[in-house]
Amino acid sequence: MSTFRENDSEEKEQCCEERKSRFVSLIRQYSLELSHTMRGFKLKERCKTTQVHAYNPYPSETSSSNPFPIATTSKLHYPTINSILAESPATVSLSTTESFLPYGLPRTDSFEPPVELCLKSVDFVESLAELYRKLQITQDFNKSLVHLEQYALLYSLGDPKLLRRCLQSARQHAVDVHSKVVFSAWLRFERREDELIGSSALDCIGRVLECPKAALLHGYDPNSVFHHCQCHGAANEISDFRISDVNNFLTSEKDGIVYFCIGNEEVNCIRGKIAALSGPLRSMLYGDFIESDKQRIDFTYIGISVEGMRAVDFFSRTRRLDSYPLNILLELLSFANRFCCEEMKSASDCYMASLVSDIDEALVLIDYALEERAHLLVTSCLQLILRELPGYLYNPKVLNIFCRSEARDRLATVGQASFLLYYFLSQVAIEDNMMSKVTVMLLERLKECASETWQKALALHQLGCVLLERKDYKEAQHSFEMAIEAGHIYSIVGVARAKFKQGQQFLAFELINGIISEYTPTGWMYQERSLYSLGKQKILDVNDATRLDPTLSFPYKYRAIVMVEQSQIEAAIVEINRIVGFKVSPDCLELRAWCFIALEDYPSAISDIRALLTLEPNYMMFCGKMRADHLAELLSLHVQPWSPADCWMQLYDRWSSVDDIGSLAVIHQMLINDLGRSILRFRQSLLLLRLNCQKAAMCSLRLARNHSTSTYERLVYEGWILYDTGHREEALAKAEESISLQRSFEAFFLKAYALADTTLDSESSSCVIQLLEEALKCPSDGLRKGQALNNLGSIYVDCNKLDLAADCYVSALKIKHTRAHQGLARVYHLKNDRKAASEEMTKLIDKAQNKASAYEKRSEYCDRDMANSDLSMATVLNPLRTYPYRYRAAVLMDDQRETEAVEELTRAISFKPDLQMLNLRAAFHESVTDSSRALRDCEAALCLDPNHRDTLDLYSRTRIQALKNT
Repeated sequence: MSTFRENDSEEKEQCCEERKSRFVSLIRQYSLELSHTMRGFKLKERCKTTQVHAYNPYPSETSSSNPFPIATTSKLHYPTINSILAESPATVSLSTTESFLPYGLPRTDSFEPPVELCLKSVDFVESLAELYRKLQITQDFNKSLVHLEQYALLYSLGDPKLLRRCLQSARQHAVDVHSKVVFSAWLRFERREDELIGSSALDCIGRVLECPKAALLHGYDPNSVFHHCQCHGAANEISDFRISDVNNFLTSEKDGIVYFCIGNEEVNCIRGKIAALSGPLRSMLYGDFIESDKQRIDFTYIGISVEGMRAVDFFSRTRRLDSYPLNILLELLSFANRFCCEEMKSASDCYMASLVSDIDEALVLIDYALEERAHLLVTSCLQLILRELPGYLYNPKVLNIFCRSEARDRLATVGQASFLLYYFLSQVAIEDNMMSKVTVMLLERLKECASETWQKALALHQLGCVLLERKDYKEAQHSFEMAIEAGHIYSIVGVARAKFKQGQQFLAFELINGIISEYTPTGWMYQERSLYSLGKQKILDVNDATRLDPTLSFPYKYRAIVMVEQSQIEAAIVEINRIVGFKVSPDCLELRAWCFIALEDYPSAISDIRALLTLEPNYMMFCGKMRADHLAELLSLHVQPWSPADCWMQLYDRWSSVDDIGSLAVIHQMLINDLGRSILRFRQSLLLLRLNCQKAAMCSLRLARNHSTSTYERLVYEGWILYDTGHREEALAKAEESISLQRSFEAFFLKAYALADTTLDSESSSCVIQLLEEALKCPSDGLRKGQALNNLGSIYVDCNKLDLAADCYVSALKIKHTRAHQGLARVYHLKNDRKAASEEMTKLIDKAQNKASAYEKRSEYCDRDMANSDLSMATVLNPLRTYPYRYRAAVLMDDQRETEAVEELTRAISFKPDLQMLNLRAAFHESVTDSSRALRDCEAALCLDPNHRDTLDLYSRTRIQALKNT
């Protein structure tokens, strides 16, 4: 029996080795096929740059008439896992000892940080303050473009809520119809409603701010944009008056009648009414022209049909339009243009603009509208096209409208070629495919539309970045140099990079060295210089970059790869963990996965790859040579498979240990077998929001909504989408509608969450408590019920019902909602039991993978020395958390070490210009009577939030003090 088991074991081992060898073969074979295919596309390899956009192996086909051709291919066919494993061992030539990394481990010379696409100031706080002052002195009806400049400046912060507020303010102060249309479309694009199945481009969320019909109305009323719009109930402004017999309008005076002959037919009109349409017609019918003496006038060759002329007659008598077919309305428009009938042209323009409701119709009508210079009709067509982006970005007709220089000139004739329009279009193109020719053309048009200095700097810098990615180094350098001339100092980085690519490493080093010498050094300056440094100076620059800005990911990756090159794989993983702990990105997860594969820790590697795929589903690994999802499939052969029950157990374990990346990986695996399960997509979105990956979170929410199997469930996800994009009241309405259809946990929870997002009085708190109790009565899993119990406990604490709060937290902990330790600690603290509170937070620290917030919270319940230790640890784990800096600065200020207190805040503000830290530093400056610096910090903070009460009060006091001093 034992001999049989030994032989059986040997056979299994041999089989395993064969499968491993075939696994290696599959990686190599697949990767080589893909690389050969990509070379067939003539795509340039980008091994020396970070991935900008994942390659899509199944691009949509384009028309052969497209003047902007996009490379297409038939669907690629790759060997399947089963087909490889089914081959005999003789067909596998690779040794079983060969690496599972077909392209080896990464090297330090194989990657570099991207040049940032946004405006980047060498003194960001001063730029914020200057922009706030500009807003203060600008008249309200001119503020729209200033808010657009604010958007461009704040883009580098990567805060979606802040950027959305800038766009909303810009739309609020938009005066002309064109600006209203573009800003409304931009706000819609930020929500990516085009991805919602069943949605229409003209759908409205119910507010004037984004209403497509309200955008087409002339006038300036900044206070109305946040009101409810009337688009769902308003009647058409153009009357639908029908006339059955045109002869009803005939007069008895024969001299008042004029007959317009078109072919063999006549249209009888009232001479005076026709003459009143315009000066040219009046001159023709009553002036010195021979037609003034004629009763019959030949209009056969004027370019209008009999029906069209009858429509002219109808309008001349009633000053109204009937419900004519589109071709008749176009004839009216053409006739009005030919004879300068401004009133009729305006009416036709307005009426036709109100009829545009289909993208194909808009693409046809916009050409007629541009030819006839029908401003409102062009705007209406433009609105529909913009609200369909990015779906129609590469449509040949759309490209012809926007991309060529003559197309921009054509739009300019009707006031539709603006910097705003091309800024929006270029951002859509950059996000979709940064390296496409379309992106280059749109940025060139953006450059042509730029008038202000900041506009020129932005357009030229972004064009330089795109050209750099396309490896057009000389043109990129030229664009960057022009951006520098426009005052954008950061573009020197682009010039240095372009020179470096052209073999001028020393010149690149000197350029960056000059910035460091001339301006206050920041992390990105040393990071950039490290690319051109040699020997020990390189690692010194990388370390200085982290010291000045610990949020930059490149230095961590560089140090990790150096360790990999020195065969210190475990140390490399520890280094990458430092950045992944507070800033999750696909490239960092990829690098860590490489390291895990090198250690043959396949479960950890596949976990990172699955998390990576959650962030970017089409990600290409190994410098763009292999699809990440295929590598995950291959690695899964060497990982023990999980049943659905196993997956749920693993998800509970990771969720309870506050392992957000691990939880994402498990959910990704669960979705492979159940793509349409919306509740899993929703869980995914919650984790992504927790990791501060808002774009990916919103994508998951949209997928949850699209895969929902019932109306009440769909309404809940739509409500969350609205809530997360700042539309709280609309989210509440969705929750209430869902509850009216079906009482569910998620609907009650959404309503409670949205209601709690305000300053709660006793009545509101009671309502939230009732909603959460109703939610807990509905079926749900322990993960969500734990969250509801935690939230309920928080409301009880706010109502000073500490015993009830403690019961909720204990119940949540029983179902492994680990974060409830923090709430329970708060209860102990409010009961004056600081020791128990500290011990409770220690339990959270012991259990949680992500511990920064736990250390920060425990510091509130410790003595001063322990608090400093905990806050130092919180800063190490997550340098983006601002409370530790503010606490340490306040302690220094209490010890009368004012200079050190300001320096503590200044160091953090240099990479995290946070509202609270700016406010605190302004207060410090005020306390030492440094009014100018206090004012600057207040202005910078108010640029981030113009309604922040504490900062407004401080700003007012400081201004008064400054006036007294002068």
